[in-house]
Amino acid sequence: MVLRVAYRGALLAALLAVVAIAFSSSAVADDVTHTLKGVVKSVDKGAKTMVVKTADGTEQTIKWTDKTATKTGKDVGDGVEEGTKVSVKYTEKAGEKTAVGVKDLGKDTGKALSK
Repeated sequence: MVLRVAYRGALLAALLAVVAIAFSSSAVADDVTHTLKGVVKSVDKGAKTMVVKTADGTEQTIKWTDKTATKTGKDVGDGVEEGTKVSVKYTEKAGEKTAVGVKDLGKDTGKALSK
């Protein structure tokens, strides 16, 4: 009888461990970082968002936070302007793209993509 209770307790603990691992794996999958390259079409400093047009012509709206890294150490809104070619590393949750890092690839190279 005591063995049967111990067996049930061990089985329950194993089941809870499997469920915990499954939930933690899905949480890690949400933090996948993507990279996007394109030309900045607009910057909204108030909303902390920018629209980036990619080489295939799609426009992506990406927000940034105070934690978003830049090479210059400046706020993204102060370091990026319209027409600048950028590489953006971002995460996406609930359809909202949030920049983790923004790299200015130069203004002149962006003109070729925006045509």
